[in-house]
Amino acid sequence: MAKRPASSLLFEGSEWNFATLSRAYDAIEAIAIGEMGLDVYPNQIEVISSEQMLDAYSSVGMPLMYQHWSFGKRFVFESHLYRKGYRGLAYELVINSNPCITYLMEENTMPMQALVTAHAAFGHNHFFKNNYLFRQWTDASAILGYMDFAKKYVAKCEERHGPAAVEEILDAAHALMDQGVFHYRRPPRLSSEKVTERARERLEYEEQTYSDLWRTLPTAGGNAGIEAAEQEALERKQALNLPEENLLYFLEKHSLILEPWQREILRIVRVIAQYFYPQGQTKVMNEGCATFVHYFIINRLFDQGRMSEGAMLELLASHANVVFQPDFDDPRFSGLNPYALGFAMMQDIERICTRPTDEDRDWFPTIAGNGDWRGTLLDAWENHRDESFILQYLSPTLMRRFRLFHLTDRADERFCEVASIHDERGYSAVRAALARNYDPGVNRPDIQVVDVDLLGDRQLRLRHRVKSGILLNESDRDATLAHVRRLWGYNVSLSGVDAETGASLYECSATAA
Repeated sequence: MAKRPASSLLFEGSEWNFATLSRAYDAIEAIAIGEMGLDVYPNQIEVISSEQMLDAYSSVGMPLMYQHWSFGKRFVFESHLYRKGYRGLAYELVINSNPCITYLMEENTMPMQALVTAHAAFGHNHFFKNNYLFRQWTDASAILGYMDFAKKYVAKCEERHGPAAVEEILDAAHALMDQGVFHYRRPPRLSSEKVTERARERLEYEEQTYSDLWRTLPTAGGNAGIEAAEQEALERKQALNLPEENLLYFLEKHSLILEPWQREILRIVRVIAQYFYPQGQTKVMNEGCATFVHYFIINRLFDQGRMSEGAMLELLASHANVVFQPDFDDPRFSGLNPYALGFAMMQDIERICTRPTDEDRDWFPTIAGNGDWRGTLLDAWENHRDESFILQYLSPTLMRRFRLFHLTDRADERFCEVASIHDERGYSAVRAALARNYDPGVNRPDIQVVDVDLLGDRQLRLRHRVKSGILLNESDRDATLAHVRRLWGYNVSLSGVDAETGASLYECSATAA
């Protein structure tokens, strides 16, 4: 192989400085935008230490976050594993915001800085900006301003009401984050300026009107007080709009015991939960997109003579580790690696568009041989989530390569059954079964508020629609119900019913101590 002129290389060796980072960024951007047609938010790249990366891990990857003991606990846990060499750190961390923030580890070599810049600052960035779930359910322009407000608001509440009181509310809210999301109804758009201004006004009003003297006044009594309370409860019940899937939203709006500052904290937690909602549904696609982008870009840089053989070998070794798929009997096996499956599907779409087989033409008549793999990928990245992407684009070729098959495991039978394999009769069934594994509607517990007796004992009634006979873990269920009761203030019951037959399966409750 002929040696390339040193002057054409973007960098030499592993050392880097900001001039080298800038030069590599410009070359990567030219390929990402000019050749791949990516559409990205403006990039903000920050170089951080391993300690700062661990801190970012502990606070769910956000550059601004309120304080909570769970973040410190996770920091100690991750730090211990990292120092002992049991776990490595991510080479980068990317924030779905506008501008898109990418953290690079200062310990990275220059080849790795180039790879993760392509991966995060262009691959993930494009996916965040264009995928329909992120466009519909998140507001990248407002999230940083909102998180700045949230951090300051929680700090003010701690000064005013004490860390213990704030921690108690946050503990309960964090326990309910998975049930604090609108799954089927689009949430209100997050406008940081309007939201933060209204919250500031509520907090300022509370501070201006607060007085310890109010604690000494008796509560309203007599028939007039009872009648007013009943009328208020009746009006509130008419506005409940039950059933309600978003438990945090319901508690924030309708709890009878929460003070304004506590409601605002519940809202902060559910806004954060909603912000991360699309990421759980697009793990395969998001990582597959970013991995495909960095692989294409580093190969183009090498072809252009702008990256040395040594740098390319380092990057290919790192890439191979990322997309490695352990066998089922490998101690490292924990299911399908989303990087491996996503990247393989992106490459397979490119192959189907440019070098289709007869089988591909039968399975994918609209894209096979169209020659436009870029347009096909851009369309897929924009309009699908993991479930629909797998259901539409997983090919028989990949099913054979990954040696996929479908097992059925029934509780009333002693043995598992191999229901479908990667053959002519089983392809569709295997693909559909794999897609269901990525359907949040199948895998998350369906728990809704179904009733509340506001005129009587004010008991909050929740219902769990049990799918495939999968019940909740009892200890976790009871602990979470206790958090619901803390926020509601009165007794809470949870009934489990079979999603298909409606038969009652269990009943439990959280009552006053």
